[in-house]
Amino acid sequence: MAKNTICLWYDKDAEAAARFYSETFPDSAVLAVHRAPSDYPAGKEGDVLTVEFTVAGVACLGLNGGSAFKHNEAFSFQIATDDQDETDRYWDAIVSNGGQESACGWCKDKWGVSWQITPRVLTEALAAGGDEAKRAFEAMMHMRKLDVAAIEAARRG
Repeated sequence: MAKNTICLWYDKDAEAAARFYSETFPDSAVLAVHRAPSDYPAGKEGDVLTVEFTVAGVACLGLNGGSAFKHNEAFSFQIATDDQDETDRYWDAIVSNGGQESACGWCKDKWGVSWQITPRVLTEALAAGGDEAKRAFEAMMHMRKLDVAAIEAARRG
């Protein structure tokens, strides 16, 4: 296990979530599945307790801890995309697999984990500052899934 690992709490679906992430994002994989050595408050001996996985190169641990805690937008994965096809592919994979759309490039997967699917053109525009950043930001504020062509047009004025 990596020295610094993000631990994500799931009810009972850590393995399913990890497998979905590994099939959806490059440089992602399920590394290990660990079963409970005995009964615990949220499960029984032999149930999947933890899953070691990576999401776009980031080390994660899925913990099947039960229903006591829920994910919220205070934590999200931000996935940088190079073009509209990549933006569409990730967004559509999350939303069409029981997830839901939100605003400004955010969506939530069916396990409640929040994702920001963010084209690099937006982060570049914001980094440029000034009127270009303001136009790109204002365009983004009216979007759900981000539209690369509309952001590029806003950058140009």
